[in-house]
Amino acid sequence: MRRATATRTATVPVIALALVALLPAGVATARAGGAGEQTSYATKTPYRPQQDARSYQRVPAGFVPVFTENVSRHGSRAATGGEDGELVLALLAKGGEAGALTSAGKSFGPEVRGLLDAMAKVGYGELSGRGKQELRDTAARLRKRLPALFEAMPAKGERIDVVSSGKGRAVDSGTEFTKALVAADPKLGPLVDPARTDADLLYFHKSAGGAAYRDYLDNDQRLAATLKKIREQPRTDVAARGVLRKLFSASFVNRMTAADRVAAAEAVYSVYAIAPSMSAEGDWHLDRYIDARDASWFGYLDDAESFYEAGPGFSDSDITYRMADVLLDDLFRQVEAKKSGSSAYGAVLRFTHAEEIMPLAALMKLPGSERPASPSRPYTYADNAWRGSSVAPMASNIQWDVFRKGSTYLVRMLYNEKETAFKTGCRPVSKGSSFYNLDELERCFDRSATAR
Repeated sequence: MRRATATRTATVPVIALALVALLPAGVATARAGGAGEQTSYATKTPYRPQQDARSYQRVPAGFVPVFTENVSRHGSRAATGGEDGELVLALLAKGGEAGALTSAGKSFGPEVRGLLDAMAKVGYGELSGRGKQELRDTAARLRKRLPALFEAMPAKGERIDVVSSGKGRAVDSGTEFTKALVAADPKLGPLVDPARTDADLLYFHKSAGGAAYRDYLDNDQRLAATLKKIREQPRTDVAARGVLRKLFSASFVNRMTAADRVAAAEAVYSVYAIAPSMSAEGDWHLDRYIDARDASWFGYLDDAESFYEAGPGFSDSDITYRMADVLLDDLFRQVEAKKSGSSAYGAVLRFTHAEEIMPLAALMKLPGSERPASPSRPYTYADNAWRGSSVAPMASNIQWDVFRKGSTYLVRMLYNEKETAFKTGCRPVSKGSSFYNLDELERCFDRSATAR
């Protein structure tokens, strides 16, 4: 998905051929290890709302909902390619020829092949059945949360704007979301505008506005050195050995180079991590093939890459997230248009990717994304709360609900459907409240009159 991952998967066939060529034919068979336990799926974590709507705070007296908007990542999907699975199958085949498979190794291959076949049928990179359901369920909860808003829209002639990055899984996420809204209330059907694409807004890491960011990914030596230092810790080879020893004999694993062990173990982890997203297409049990501690370590490596490439990053730089200002500006612009009476919309629905959710969360200093890493102290789980599984899981979302009383407009933010405070320095209408005066948010985020 990101630069380093893309580089690794692009070289997988080469690594696989090298491994298959180097491993001897007479490696002894080893006994199977214990069953695995799921730990960290990082940004591949399937979605679940983080708060029961029944526990939301009451809307202040006299205020009625007049607008809602979101920024949503696409739902759970198939892997973007089959390289990792094919590498795993090639190694398992070589291990089988050498008599080096454990009992777990013997049963792992058919599961991997079944998962690859299911993903090919769905379409690599496309929404899975689970992903479609995640979006439908989120839409249904939105409709249930703001019934008065949606019931009033037909009479007011207010419309629903649907915009995406233009990538298939984001487009399909918008389709599933709006279909669910209309299914819950058919009167909304004529109000849904034709879906449109805005890559500058919702795929900014690859658009013209992301040129400096892409240069950072490709050429920043500090970034490369930091990720190399994190990746080359001794624990990585220990975890790689742990992953492979569940599938292969000790001598088979020992004959690999350290780099090949890590590449192979990462491929196993990648297959393991995508399986929950494909739960509607099959009954996968890949957590049995990787120990919790090893899955957690490879989840950390994935999170470290995301943290430095799209999250809070280094404390002396905002290159990873400043380009998200186009999206934050649009959130404000839509609410301000509502307040001024110039908006025709009752809802604005945006569908995008993790590479946009993570920098937006960092820009807004949402929970877990408030703290960058010191250049001298790399990101770790021990000293930083940032986790891909909570910052940008599949179908992750940021929603602003807007309420009006007279000329006063209040905004409530939900982050993965949990009531969430705006950043430090923004004052809610009362201590502990989830509601903020729009004027206060404009002050807090330094929204000048010229920016509106």
